[in-house]
Amino acid sequence: MRVPALVRSVNAGPLATVPGMKRPSAIRKHPVDAIEVRDPGPRRGGLGSGVVGDEIGSRRHHGGGTQAVYAVAREEMDWWGGELGRALADGMFGENLTTTGIDVDAAEVGEQWRVGPTLLEVCGPRVPCGTFAKHMAEPRWVKRFAERGRTGAYLAVREPGTITAGDPVEVVHRPGHGLTVPMFFRAAMGDKEQAAVLLDAQVLPQVEHEWLASRQ
Repeated sequence: MRVPALVRSVNAGPLATVPGMKRPSAIRKHPVDAIEVRDPGPRRGGLGSGVVGDEIGSRRHHGGGTQAVYAVAREEMDWWGGELGRALADGMFGENLTTTGIDVDAAEVGEQWRVGPTLLEVCGPRVPCGTFAKHMAEPRWVKRFAERGRTGAYLAVREPGTITAGDPVEVVHRPGHGLTVPMFFRAAMGDKEQAAVLLDAQVLPQVEHEWLASRQ
């Protein structure tokens, strides 16, 4: 029986101390009753998170219109739980939406999801950083996460609203170009051939296109 595509948990969090880090981070999110999502502006960083009341430790690297909301599949977190030998709570990866029944990492760039009353658009991958590694406290975490290549997806908010746990996730538009979030991730991690494909296809949001082009 096919599992329906749903939001299992909505998560947000304040700035808090991360062991081994001088700067506080809001990487650890916790389930809340509901989240209100809005467009935080076109630039990376911008007004910060697209989730009202959610915190971001470094707006230089996180937040803004193309990183307004972060989604991770519960199935992927369960896979990592098996690899690490420990349970991972919803929100542990810093995600705002913990989903079930939808392969987040198979999403194409530009794909649109109707999530409850909101409309969200898939923009790109999460690139692992030192804060994520310190938070997870796992050896070689950044390398292991990158090698797995299933990062979850950053989403833009096209139609704002309030999302609650249990809301359905419906893919209402799939571009059909076949260029997925993991492909963008490989390009972001230095695969120049993959980057050329993405840049030539002109499928990325403008700010992400310019960012990837600047790294070539």
